[in-house]
Amino acid sequence: MTTTTAPANFAELGLISPLLARLTELEYQQPTPIQAQAIPSVLAGRDLIAGANTGSGKTATFALPMLQQIFEQQSGKPHSNKGNYVTGLILVPTRELAQQVADSIKSYSAHFNGAIKTVSVFGGVSVNKQMLNLRGGCDILVATPGRLLDLISSNAIKLDQVKTLVLDEADRMLSLGFTEELSQLLALAPKQKQTLLFSATFPEEVETLTQALLTNPVELQLQSADASTLVQRVFTVNKGEKTAVLAHLIHQQQWRQALIFVNAKNGCNHLADKLSKRGITAEVFHGDKGQGARSRVLEGFKAGEIDVLIATDIAARGLDIEKLPVVINFDLPRSPADYMHRIGRSGRAGEVGLALSLIDYEDYHHFKIIEKKNKIRLDREQVEGFEVDEEITEALLEAIKPVAKPEGKGKKNKRKYPDNW
Repeated sequence: MTTTTAPANFAELGLISPLLARLTELEYQQPTPIQAQAIPSVLAGRDLIAGANTGSGKTATFALPMLQQIFEQQSGKPHSNKGNYVTGLILVPTRELAQQVADSIKSYSAHFNGAIKTVSVFGGVSVNKQMLNLRGGCDILVATPGRLLDLISSNAIKLDQVKTLVLDEADRMLSLGFTEELSQLLALAPKQKQTLLFSATFPEEVETLTQALLTNPVELQLQSADASTLVQRVFTVNKGEKTAVLAHLIHQQQWRQALIFVNAKNGCNHLADKLSKRGITAEVFHGDKGQGARSRVLEGFKAGEIDVLIATDIAARGLDIEKLPVVINFDLPRSPADYMHRIGRSGRAGEVGLALSLIDYEDYHHFKIIEKKNKIRLDREQVEGFEVDEEITEALLEAIKPVAKPEGKGKKNKRKYPDNW
């Protein structure tokens, strides 16, 4: 894959004056490495698969050239009725990311004087309003797969004229959870189109799936220098003391804001209740909350009105929370790739950030896997006043030590773990 070079000025990337004027207003000083290398290729019509750190500017990387291509195709004329067709389609895994990407695109197109119509569609809200927004078609559609399929079945939109397809958070979009929906959507889009894949991580199983989606793609794997602004630390704790350690750290460090990840929806509510008893008010963010409530909580957190937010992994993908000082893994993510997405909510765009993981003896093995998959190695630390009881921990580790499974005929020797693993 291509290695990074020093970024050029935005003017040197071939962007047109309305975009350059808007970037100046937004105080974008110079392109990030992913923007500098990818934008010229996208403008040239090439397929692209790009991996870069979270917070590296991936949205602008595909949004700016897509806006320019559509604007030039229309000769700068205002959007006119196009039936129920769409030119640029961006697929994302979560509702919040759909709204965020659409808002960014609308901001970038401020100097196009209505020439480009951008619409976002996602579940959890009324479909009727979205159908009204799609009347006359649109130039750019940002969508979650499930809601898009609903709208297609209602004949509110067609994909026959899609010229550019973007999969944002592509590793999630190509995972098993979206495979069936994505296959249906790809079957409805033209075979001849530009396809762009963006993500912070590309596991091997995902890379194999991309071969059928792209034609002679430009491949970029960039590690931004901004990644060094994120400090990762891991604290070992005694079983049952995670909440006490978490509350202690929040009080001691007096973080302006903290984003705490747990693995289950009920775990969010349970942890919020336990922190409340320790004098810490926290809001929760998960899939069981209505879309209106989710939007209010997220906007409140972004605005600094909420100090502590406890969330499942729906907050781990693509959300841009400006100057978030700390992300805490109360529960370790099930997927090693999700670890990188979670911690990428902090230390974005060159800001200093901190990512903490709290692990007890049951987490030791899994955290080693996370380290191995992500090619990192972190020192194990302890919080003063909450030192780990080594004797008890060693005994517990011995109790869950993997045991060899007897070899069977024609089967590989495997390891299994006791029920309490």
